[in-house]
Amino acid sequence: MAELSAMEDPRAREVNERHGDDHGVNLSRLRALAKRLKTQQDLARRLWETDDSAARLLAILVCRPKAFERDELDAMLRAARTPKVHDWLVTYVVKKSPHAEALRLAWTADPDPVVASAGWALTTERVAKKPDGLDLAGLLDVIEAEMKAAPDRLQWAMNHCLAQIGIDHPEHRPRAIAIGERLEVLKDYPTSPGCTSPFAPVWIAEMVRRQEDKAAG
Repeated sequence: MAELSAMEDPRAREVNERHGDDHGVNLSRLRALAKRLKTQQDLARRLWETDDSAARLLAILVCRPKAFERDELDAMLRAARTPKVHDWLVTYVVKKSPHAEALRLAWTADPDPVVASAGWALTTERVAKKPDGLDLAGLLDVIEAEMKAAPDRLQWAMNHCLAQIGIDHPEHRPRAIAIGERLEVLKDYPTSPGCTSPFAPVWIAEMVRRQEDKAAG
């Protein structure tokens, strides 16, 4: 904890706080510290219990994802107050857990929109990597009906799923693009030069173009 405190950077904190995160640790330095510590499950649990965001990010990097029980992961997600801790927990821990599918189903149906956003993130992962058994048309039905009015983090996760369906599944691509065009979610989102817009029709078109270029090359 002392080492994490010494890594605090006021400018990093200022940038992070604009995104809803409450720590000032440079993530490259945090990853270097995690690399030095290597995997330590007991330390990870103790770091998580501090309720400090930087410590929790470090915990995620040094933990053993498959060592957590389902209820433990559920409690951790609900306690992950900030976007970065939430995203890293889902990406680096839950996606590698044997409980990922059970949690995906439970979280997607959760009334808490932040918890539900984690369920949608896991669904997007399945759309891309293990789509067998998923009702893609049914997912598009839900996105079409609910995404426009969804709170920010849930809306973002549903939009990512919409784009992923359009990118990876040509048979659903026209409908995915049409939903994006009609709902206009994230259409005016500020995008840095060289970055792809999160507006689904633009995102889908760009990723499909890259796939086609790669295949042709």
